[in-house]
Amino acid sequence: MISIKEAIIVEGKYDKMRLKSAVDATIIETNGFRIFKDKEKVNLIKQLAQKQGIIILTDSDSAGFLIRNHLRGIVPQEQIKNAYIPQIKGKEKRKDHPSKEGTLGVEGVDEDIILKALQNAGAVCGKENQELITKTDLYNLGLTGGEKSKILRTALLKQLKLPQYMSAKAMLEVLNTVTTPKELYTLVEKIKLSCNNA
Repeated sequence: MISIKEAIIVEGKYDKMRLKSAVDATIIETNGFRIFKDKEKVNLIKQLAQKQGIIILTDSDSAGFLIRNHLRGIVPQEQIKNAYIPQIKGKEKRKDHPSKEGTLGVEGVDEDIILKALQNAGAVCGKENQELITKTDLYNLGLTGGEKSKILRTALLKQLKLPQYMSAKAMLEVLNTVTTPKELYTLVEKIKLSCNNA
């Protein structure tokens, strides 16, 4: 498994699952065309692009290119790398029928094809050594395991302009790309203070 610095943007959860077995990276799904209306997800992608750069890895069909072009319209070009999989005829194992265009998507191609696409895009291998936020940090801050954890998590996500529907696990992954443990502790203390004063 290779470690990649940039966040990788894919279309759906099966694409994300496919990549998780091949690379260690922040992987964000657009949920297909939902990205056109999901302001929180767009904001997350912008933050990731600014902080570490993004690699767009969508299917090589018309829907994939629509999503790719939308992302290229909202993120500065210098923060984007484009990875392309070849158009291979076939259907994914989990599907009864092939896609509209009859080609495999990211979830259906071999791992070596994905790795080659990422390499061709200029993916930076090896994440920078940095202190990471842990599950223990989330617990100590009251973001998990407490009576008011959900309220605090929601307030934090809102403050960071991140999607409100993120699970604690997804939130941990994203927090490690957009902030540091020290910044997180400071921010959560400010949120707690403002809640107590409200």
